[in-house]
Amino acid sequence: MDLFQYDFMLRALVGALVIGLAAPALGIYLVQRRLALIGDGIGHVALTGVGAGLLLNRSPVLVAVLAATLGAVVIELVRAYGRTSGDLALALLFYGGIAGGVMLVGLSDASSGSLNAYLFGSLTTTSPADLVTIGVLGAALLVTMLALRPALFAVCQDEEYARVSGLPVRALNLLIAVGTAITVTIAMRAVGVLLISALMVVPVATAQQVTRGFRSTMTAAMTLGLFAAGAGIWVAATANTAPGASVVLVAIGSFLVVALLTAGGRAVRRRVRPTTAQAAAEPAEHEVLLG
Repeated sequence: MDLFQYDFMLRALVGALVIGLAAPALGIYLVQRRLALIGDGIGHVALTGVGAGLLLNRSPVLVAVLAATLGAVVIELVRAYGRTSGDLALALLFYGGIAGGVMLVGLSDASSGSLNAYLFGSLTTTSPADLVTIGVLGAALLVTMLALRPALFAVCQDEEYARVSGLPVRALNLLIAVGTAITVTIAMRAVGVLLISALMVVPVATAQQVTRGFRSTMTAAMTLGLFAAGAGIWVAATANTAPGASVVLVAIGSFLVVALLTAGGRAVRRRVRPTTAQAAAEPAEHEVLLG
């Protein structure tokens, strides 16, 4: 039976593909800045927003967007001006965000299933309105990350050089922070707050093994994210597994396959090079002996 004949599976597939394309486009800047785990911290803050929305009978996604954006801005300001180190600020968000979310959901009338849908994702329950939100925000994020790629790369590579070059470093850093919050929010329905960072980081880490330039790495990461999203939804549909977990496991599986192939290629090249050098040296030695 073709499960994609059902509307809810088609919505899940389209939503996953949008997120699989947009998340690595933002994630590559986080990896460049060595902030690969910031998605987890902001995801936990978004969970607090979900709990607040459920408690106040407001849209959980809308409140999560506001909470995640506020958390992202706070992280950036603490990183730039505060005395607290970046990893400590992330740890505070990790613990405070998930604790606040669990407490607020407990105070609301929502069931534990509502919390699990945001913790682990629930793509198959994506409504047409959710899909529109994912599509609009994902497209805006993708266009922004691609259009501002030179400036964002300069800021992530060397902030001092970017500042001397006249780039608005503070505004660009805040843009990356807000973009992370948007990515977390739209991906929350797909993979859940506990697995969000994987979709932003793993395709980038996979692409870095086989590419050299920033542009080629970004293109490869987006392609891998698209593949992981599509293949993950197909696995979930055929094996009746959780869509979010399936997407992430496909992404990690791709990383392992590429890592093994790359390591095998390096091993073969190391063996071939001495043999080639020895073969090239033998005629020269033979000529010396004849001379």
